[in-house]
Amino acid sequence: MIPTGYLTVVLTGILVIIVSKALDLLWARIITVRGMYLLVRAPGIVIHECSHILGCLLTGAKVKKVVLLSKEGGSVTYSPSPVPYLGDVVINTAPLFGIPLVLYGCTWIFSSYLGCSIPALPPVIGSAGAVSLMASLTAGMFAANLLYHFNPWFLVYLYLTVSLVLSLAPSRQDMKNAAFGIAIIVAGGALVFWSNFSPAVSLLEMITDVIGISFGLALGFGVIALVISLPLLIIYAFRQ
Repeated sequence: MIPTGYLTVVLTGILVIIVSKALDLLWARIITVRGMYLLVRAPGIVIHECSHILGCLLTGAKVKKVVLLSKEGGSVTYSPSPVPYLGDVVINTAPLFGIPLVLYGCTWIFSSYLGCSIPALPPVIGSAGAVSLMASLTAGMFAANLLYHFNPWFLVYLYLTVSLVLSLAPSRQDMKNAAFGIAIIVAGGALVFWSNFSPAVSLLEMITDVIGISFGLALGFGVIALVISLPLLIIYAFRQ
């Protein structure tokens, strides 16, 4: 039997990608001046491409060319990984793990050294209660930093959060490159759970927990970015 935790992690990953893509599309539609849009996206694009580079290093793929930021965005050209399928998955989905880690680091810096009041997000989004708690914590964070005690550094934190979340999802080409490998890994994970082979199941549960924490953080920051984007969403609705 497949544990609900495994299915939750898979569904959370899909939801993270949907939220990131939807917000990116919204900001692109509202900010029609390409230069301003790139200014919003710049930190996220750089971290996105750096995540791909790290994925290449971890899987033995040789990096041929790197464009961290240009009018078209960014890109990393690399040779095929010597690790079949898994290498493609690691390289092309690396931003889903690298960007939440950077966001977590930003949160620690802004809360520990710059006076921002930022609550700890639930490490795993596995229930309606966790989602409700996350929404409540997010609302309290905005009130604490903008209403009760205005902290200008919090605006910088919001900018970085939006920029990074917009670049969190793998690009269309990334998904195309990794689709077959992802399908094999997800199906393989299901087969491991069905097998009830204890050592393999225990290892997979540990890996699933780590991935779940990353996806949970990504979704939490996605909710923050969604709140920041609400005014743009209203403007977009009125334009239609």
